[in-house]
Amino acid sequence: METKAITPLDKILDLLWDAICVVDTEGRYVFVSAAYERIFGYAPDEVIGRRMIELVHPDDRELTLQTVAAIMGGQPQPHFQNRYVRKDGKVVHIMWSARWSALDGVRIAVARDITELKRAESMTTALHAISEAAHASDDLPALFAQIHQIIGSLLPAPNFFVALYDAECRQVSFPYFVDERGGTPAPQGIDSGTLTAELIRTGQAILLTPDLSSDGSLAGHGGDALHWLGVPLISRGSTIGALAVQSYSDATRYTAADKELLQFVSTQVAAVIERKQAEARLHHIARHDPLTDLANRDLFYQQFDAALDKARRFGGHVALLYIDLDKFKQVNDRFGHHTGDLLLCEVAQRIRQGLRETDVVGRVGGDEFVVLLNDLHAPGDSLAVAEKLRAALNEPFLLAGRQLQISTSIGIATFPHHGGEARQLTRAADYAMYHVKKNGGNRIRLANALDTPDDVASVGDRVS
Repeated sequence: METKAITPLDKILDLLWDAICVVDTEGRYVFVSAAYERIFGYAPDEVIGRRMIELVHPDDRELTLQTVAAIMGGQPQPHFQNRYVRKDGKVVHIMWSARWSALDGVRIAVARDITELKRAESMTTALHAISEAAHASDDLPALFAQIHQIIGSLLPAPNFFVALYDAECRQVSFPYFVDERGGTPAPQGIDSGTLTAELIRTGQAILLTPDLSSDGSLAGHGGDALHWLGVPLISRGSTIGALAVQSYSDATRYTAADKELLQFVSTQVAAVIERKQAEARLHHIARHDPLTDLANRDLFYQQFDAALDKARRFGGHVALLYIDLDKFKQVNDRFGHHTGDLLLCEVAQRIRQGLRETDVVGRVGGDEFVVLLNDLHAPGDSLAVAEKLRAALNEPFLLAGRQLQISTSIGIATFPHHGGEARQLTRAADYAMYHVKKNGGNRIRLANALDTPDDVASVGDRVS
């Protein structure tokens, strides 16, 4: 009977999908099978004689050496995992089954590439983390910081930013921007020609490396970034923004696989952002006047109480201005409620423009506005602000093709001179305003400490 020749062992090993590696006591490769090149990118003759630890990811070297010592001490490791850096610079995750052969003085190991498995596990973990972050974060800035950490666990993201697109004003803003070479950019138009604007405009991901040519008119943030990867945030068929990472060194580069991963994550991030924005809009609506977008009564008095509490603890003066438009009803009766609404919106805008960022303005009635002046140097400063507002509101308004002119009555109460609580100060300012209206309007009156209608002291002649 004829016996069939047996295929040599080394050829059988080369047919295996996993790589067989043999390392000597000094940690140098003495044999690797053909699959080593598929997994690690190096041909066998490129690594024979080379120390194994040189190819291990720097962050995993210490743990790898500890495991090697355990193996050589007689403790086989059937499921040890670490990361290697391939010849092309990519990182691969490896599961090792290894043991020490004391007789031969070598360590024998089987290497299985589990990079795709790890990527799938990481993506599943990331999705759960994004979902948890959405529920745990109170606002979008906090959420973006958490998303940065989550994405950083999937791919290198030392330089990362979130861009959001406002379709109404066609502007791109950057509510979260972390970059080693620059601060947060100013908002830009959707037609500005930058990489971010182009990405949002087209709704297409962009991956740029030194090996890929691009339109020279497109400029990325940072300008001299070598590697740039951005993906759109798409919700309900519309692009609402972008996620982007960039690198200034070839040590950190991005691939098509990274683009796919970031695109997958971006779908979840977009849904979370839209939900958070909707929550923020509802929260805003609940606390603001729907016509003028000023603080409503509840929000205004929350801020008023907070300002008074701060003044009690640290000292200082706070003033409340109660503003009423003279003969506003006549505007509605003569020109209609639409014109009246336009007037109220313009009044709100002029009041805003006459105040500091730290001051607060609210609408508490039909034509009644309240202003909170924080951190005044002296009570008398409120008179100057009130006169500035009165003069601004006396200027003509051009509304719906017609010119209107109004006057205002303003009452003022200050802390601590006219009371220590919001209710006392409101009543004092309201009484002062009431007396101005009763005497013809278009004046400013400062309340006195007695806080009653008959005790309001007039300063109208002095400031008007």
